[in-house]
Amino acid sequence: MHLNHIWQDIVSYATQISIWELSGLVFGILAVVFLIKENIWTWPAGIAYVLVSFVVFWEARLYGDLILHVFFLVLNIYGWVYWVQGKNDDSIGSISAMTIKQNVVVLVFTVIGIFVFAQFLIKIPTMMEGVAPASLPYWDSTTSILSVTGMWLTARKKIDNWYYWFAVDVIAAGVYFYKDLYFYAFLYFLYIGMAIAGYLAWKRTMQKGDSKI
Repeated sequence: MHLNHIWQDIVSYATQISIWELSGLVFGILAVVFLIKENIWTWPAGIAYVLVSFVVFWEARLYGDLILHVFFLVLNIYGWVYWVQGKNDDSIGSISAMTIKQNVVVLVFTVIGIFVFAQFLIKIPTMMEGVAPASLPYWDSTTSILSVTGMWLTARKKIDNWYYWFAVDVIAAGVYFYKDLYFYAFLYFLYIGMAIAGYLAWKRTMQKGDSKI
């Protein structure tokens, strides 16, 4: 497709964007902005993003992302509680980095999770009558499992979370563009730069030993 055709599609899409996708764009950006600043409001903003995303991903047949956001809802609540506890306990409230061994273990489980979840997505139509086949199951699974890992590390205040978010953002931006979800593609394109900014901000805070929650 030529660039001018893509631009025309984007303009047309922008004039017809659903309130759900627009809301997801707003809450998604707010959640990351608050996260970079280590502001506890990242969690309620993240919960709002998850709720509106349920509708968007169901309509796009991105079942992996849909199921992923169920986990996101749980992890956002967990992260909120964990960060609140961190206000009164420095041992859980400070940013830290995983060891090489921990990183290897997390990465191995993540790769296994990607393969297993992809098989599940492929089999969804055989388990649920009337459900259309999953779109891009392996790519969908990759962004889903990487995001679960990233969210868990975020909740635990591990600076390593930004590596996973960067990978998710690059892949997801391409997937959503391919699926004509242009505003979500734009959102994840912004996330790429925000992931880099978040890593640098958290690294400075970790070096100073000055957590903000």
